Formats: sequence, structure tokens, C-alpha cells
Amino acid sequence: MLNSEPISNSLVVRAVDVFCGIGGLTHGLRATGIDVVCGLDIDVSCRYAYETNNPGVVFQGADIREVSFADFESYYEGADVTALVGCAPCQPFSAYTRCNRNNDCALVEEFSRLIGEGLPDLVSMENVQGLVRHPSLLTLLKKLDELDYSIECEVLDFQRYGVPQRRRRMVLMASRLGPVRLPEPSNDNKNVADFIRELRPIEAGETCSDDPAHTCLPLTPTNLSRIRQSKPGGDWNDWDQSLVNPCHVRAYYPASYGRMRWDQPAPTITTQFCYYSTGRFGHPSQDRTVSVREAALLQTFPIDYRFVGPDTKLPIRRLARQIGNAVPVKIGESIGDSLIKTIPYD
Repeated sequence: MLNSEPISNSLVVRAVDVFCGIGGLTHGLRATGIDVVCGLDIDVSCRYAYETNNPGVVFQGADIREVSFADFESYYEGADVTALVGCAPCQPFSAYTRCNRNNDCALVEEFSRLIGEGLPDLVSMENVQGLVRHPSLLTLLKKLDELDYSIECEVLDFQRYGVPQRRRRMVLMASRLGPVRLPEPSNDNKNVADFIRELRPIEAGETCSDDPAHTCLPLTPTNLSRIRQSKPGGDWNDWDQSLVNPCHVRAYYPASYGRMRWDQPAPTITTQFCYYSTGRFGHPSQDRTVSVREAALLQTFPIDYRFVGPDTKLPIRRLARQIGNAVPVKIGESIGDSLIKTIPYD
């Protein structure tokens, strides 16, 4: 349940979420009492999910390169504490893209620019762990230090924060109000079964009649044969030799064409979770990939989180990208709790 009350009887903490996507970070921050007032994202297809699930928050469909901090000043009106949070799209720094130091870091630089323009009291950024080796982060950290922010930046294992995935991400937190501390792990380790076991069974390519988001792409006849022979946590070595392609042997990506295990955390939910060939995204016991709803649950979105309007056909591939890019809601809650603890109340 969202906490719409101020942090204290007299203190109002307001935040703007840039690169907000469908609202994972916003939803988590609001649960801690932080008043997120605006979300910015260039992908306007995120608007429905963002505004519907976070009522009262304004979605701004715009390119960060075309806005200034002054554009947000009216949203901060009446705030005792201001916060700027965000998660720049991670692909330039992802291990999946095998990128190097020459990657485009413009979006991180734009986030840094907004900080310099507005000097928000609190700052937080989440991104893939590959960013810690990139010059753009070092530049941002140097700038925050020059602007007298207290800074903490570290790669966190999200499984230790109640997210049922093997998902390691960089979390940066900064404050001009006093010492800042990264979230304390709850060590509430969860597995796949804790989040998706109770959902109604569906077939590959089917949509659940009770929940349009509980749907997945169909499988080709060959991939249907493969997943039927796949063991939870296994790989293509479980198949008959006739189903194995030479590329599988040459590349040997053991997670490709794999199933999750009920008793283990999921792999990192990426933007490609809707495809059986791109990772261990097979359902633990049903012959299909995980559904959009299941992937969202593994990203700790609530089960009633709505992604498209009632009369809109659910775009599985687009939602896979949006869900895979999202900050897990549980991490948003952890970040929100830590930001609040930096605020002096006396």
C-alpha cells in the first residue's frame, strides 16, 4: 500500500524521476512516503502504466537532452527536501553488449547536468554494474564531490534486498543534507516459487482469461520440443542430439534455452525474457517462457500493476523491454528508506 502521508508531520520530500519508464522506482519510493511528483521518459508508451499505477504523478514524455532543471521547479513547490532520481537506460554499459570505454555516455552526462543546474538535496541513480568502470561515472562522482554532496556508490546484490533474481546493479546515493548510507540488506532471500508458483497455468502463446498480462509468445515446434526436454536449471545438453545446433556447441552459452528452478532465484530479468533462446527464461514446469506478469512479479511489481488500457492488445515485446529495464520496486523501497534516513529532522 502506498504511503501518501508526508515523512513527518511537517516535512515534505518531493522527487522527480528521470528515465522513469513504467514506474518501478517511483512506485517503490512512494511506498516509503516520498512524494514523487513527476516522471520523465522519452518513451511515451510508458505513460499509461506510469500514471495509472502511480496516481497523481505527472508523466512528461520528453528527451532529457531537451529539458532543464528549471522545467521541474514548479513540481518541487512547497517541498522541504528535493530529490532527483533516475536510471539511465543501461544497454551502453551492459555486459550483454560487450561495450568498451568508447560507449555513448550522454544520458549519464545529462543526468549530471540536471544535478548541477538544480542542486537537489538528494540524488540517487541505479544502473548496471558495468557503469562503475566507465569514465562517465567517475566524472559524475567528481562533480558531486565538488558540489559538496556526501556520496556512496557500490554494486549491490539485489537478491539480498528481497528481489528473487541474480541481479547485481550499481546504486549511487548522494546528499547535501548530511552523511548518506546505502540501503541495508534485508537478506530476505526469495526464490522463483515465492513469486509465481500460484499463477494459473497457461500454454505457450496463450493469454490467461483473468489477467491479460499473464501471456507469453508462442514457441516454434522445434523450440517446443527443446523445452519439453529441458530440465530446470539445465541446458541444451539435456536434449536429443537432433535438437542441438552447431552454434550451441561453439558458443556454449549454458543459460540459453534454459528453464528456471522453483527453488532458486531467477536469472536477471532482461529485456529479452520473452524469448526462449536468449537466457534461462523457460518456466520451471510449464512448456513456455515466463509470461509478462511473471516477469513483472520477479521484478517485484505488484500483481495488480496494469501495463496497458483495457481495450489495448498487450504488446509483449515492448513490455519485455520496459519490464527488463525497470528498477525493481523492492529496490525503490530500499533506496527511499535510505534517502529518508539522511534527512535531519531537528
